[in-house]
This record gives sequence, C-alpha cells and structure tokens, in this order.
Amino acid sequence: MSLDNIQLTPFLIQELYKNSLIDVDNSQLKTESLKTDEPAFLGRNEKNILIIVNDENAVYLPDEHLQFLIRLLDACKLSLSDTALININRNSSLNYQILQEKFRPEMILFFGVEPAKLDFPLQFPHYQLQSYNKQTYLSSPSLEILAADIQQKKLLWGCLKKLFSI
Repeated sequence: MSLDNIQLTPFLIQELYKNSLIDVDNSQLKTESLKTDEPAFLGRNEKNILIIVNDENAVYLPDEHLQFLIRLLDACKLSLSDTALININRNSSLNYQILQEKFRPEMILFFGVEPAKLDFPLQFPHYQLQSYNKQTYLSSPSLEILAADIQQKKLLWGCLKKLFSI
C-alpha cells in the first residue's frame, strides 16, 4: 500500500480537523467588522428630519426617553421612520458637514446637545426656531429633563406646533 492512495472516512477527517486551519482572534474580527464611516442612526429619514441626542448609557436612547420621543412625534403626526435619530455619544466623529452630506436634513432638532459641539455655524437659545441654509433648527434640553418638567414640555410643544404647522 502506498501513501498516494490513502482514503480517509468523513469521521476521521472531522477528528483530524477539529480546530480551524486559520487561527483568527475573534475579538479583533468583531471590532474590525463594526468599524464603519457611516453614522449609526435609528429611523428611515423619510421626511429629512434629523434628531440629535447625547446619551452615554444607550445606543440611541433609554426606552423611557425613546417612548417619550415617539409620543412627541405622534402628536406632531410623525413617526420614527420620518426621522433619523442620532446619538452623538456613539458617533463621535460627526460634525455639521458630515450630517449635511449624509442626511440632507430640512429640520434639525437638538435634545440636550449644543450645536457648537458638532461645529454648527450658528448658535441659538433653547425654544427658538432658527432658519439657516434652507433648514430649520430647534434646540431644547434633553428628553430626560423634558419628560420630568411640564413647563419645559409646554415650551417645546409651542415650538413644535409652529414647526410642523399643527
């Protein structure tokens, strides 16, 4: 019998090759596959409404804050699919220029985020609708603060009614 004609059974092959032939560090593979230049966002951006938040404890927002936002949108006759929700805490490389190119927003709502943090070319106080570059901006405190303070909610609601012609 020569070595050229050895035939191995499937069981024997399985036993010989229990481990993969290439040793890959799985943690490195996962980290590399998650890296992307595309900003992570929630929604479909169907109406070009960009919502910017900053939350270090959630991918987008904690459940109770997300539910509050969904109720706000519903009151404005919108849904989450009409918007793009971005947590800048998870997208640290974002700035004004990138947001303009990727999302082409017509309206930008800031919840607990100062526009200067993203290199926006203008500053404005909370609850003031601001037009610039064929876009409308609205800044307010975080959703956490809004959910807990009725006066803040009323101020926001007044602006949202004007913004969405309700």
